[in-house]
Amino acid sequence: MTWSLVLTKPATRDLRDAPRADVEHIDAAFEDMRSDPYGGDIKFLKGTNRTMRRRVGDWRILFEVHADQHLVVILGVTRRSSNTY
Repeated sequence: MTWSLVLTKPATRDLRDAPRADVEHIDAAFEDMRSDPYGGDIKFLKGTNRTMRRRVGDWRILFEVHADQHLVVILGVTRRSSNTY
């Protein structure tokens, strides 16, 4: 069963400035998330009940899964740097 994927405005803005090669990898991850949002390198973020992150190279996709609606909401796409942690 396929899941619906919704990008929020902040996530769309994050992708606008990303290099084209990286956007292609992120788009491939989005396609994988449509078939299985719990696949790949994901982790629940501390202090949240529903927010997860998925690693895609140097990028992190922040998202929530609404299982009752078969919906994945992409909250943001950020690049990991040495200042991230």
